[in-house]
Amino acid sequence: MISRRQAISAALLSAVVPLMGPADAAPASGKRQASPSVGRRSATVKPPRIVAGDTIGLMIPSSANWDPIDIDILLEALAALGLKGKLGRHVYDRYGYLAGRDADRAADLNDLFRDPEVKAIHCIRGGWGAARLLPLLDWAAIAANPKILIGYSDITALLLSLHAKTGLVTFHGPNGASEWNRTNVEWLQRITWNGEAATFANPKDTSDTIVPSDDRTRTITPGKARGKLLGGNLTVLTAILGSPYVPDFTDSILFLEDVQEAPYRIDRMLVQLKLAGVLDQVKGVVWGTCSKCDPGEGFGSLTIPDILNDHVKSLGVPAYYGAMFGHVSRQFTLPVGVQVELDADAGTLTMLESAVS
Repeated sequence: MISRRQAISAALLSAVVPLMGPADAAPASGKRQASPSVGRRSATVKPPRIVAGDTIGLMIPSSANWDPIDIDILLEALAALGLKGKLGRHVYDRYGYLAGRDADRAADLNDLFRDPEVKAIHCIRGGWGAARLLPLLDWAAIAANPKILIGYSDITALLLSLHAKTGLVTFHGPNGASEWNRTNVEWLQRITWNGEAATFANPKDTSDTIVPSDDRTRTITPGKARGKLLGGNLTVLTAILGSPYVPDFTDSILFLEDVQEAPYRIDRMLVQLKLAGVLDQVKGVVWGTCSKCDPGEGFGSLTIPDILNDHVKSLGVPAYYGAMFGHVSRQFTLPVGVQVELDADAGTLTMLESAVS
């Protein structure tokens, strides 16, 4: 995985995604075509749930996957769950640090949405590059064929843009090359198979300690709040901020995570969300994990809790940190675009509706 600092540099050097009007769409050929029925949507569209025997489309929208064994494991894991995997045509491609040319990666995603055999789409890995696909996606085809899309990290660009442009509920969960452990499988099945309106609460494991020490949550600002769940990776969100691919955050519950970022860069990105007006729109905030974001040995560094106090506590809305999502081995599958209730004292998120039809 390339660093988040490289990701920001790549985003800036790629000369800002050409702005599309809300009704614009483009196929994988790269030529934009008018799509009057697709724009920024307020209505929520719930995709069909996964059932045993379904075919799951597999593609890589971002960085290249260098070890084919990861894909072997993914296909075997799906088979063990009674599912079939269907690989995009370009999953083994490489163009520098990307999993092939932009047009080819976009073609894989467009093809999987159009393919009637494919019932859901699982992104194999993140890294950087998903935002480069946004002007090349066939938004009309995506809107006409609503399907579960799963992934996290750089996949945030797709999760948020699909919801913004079509109203589709998307799923911030493990990538296909992530660990297929019991926790991850359980949450994927509860949310995308069973259609539960679940409560996301970190487990309180005391099997090896007197009191729980792993996966702890901590209240930033007490209270409860309700709103639409929106968010994902902080770096990726700020990289697409100001584009037509970002949903309306008014009255939302914002969830954020990141990895390998120095605290000053987390500080900078939260300032960007503040200056853009996003933080002033939300009803509550949940911070997951910021793996490898320690202050290091430098003099006078702020810590992540310091920065959250500066930028989140000052909002006066219910907020907590430590929720089990982000660059960790065990994580929730969070539905982007559904109504939830945040309880900052208990450290929980409760879905108020199913995320699938």
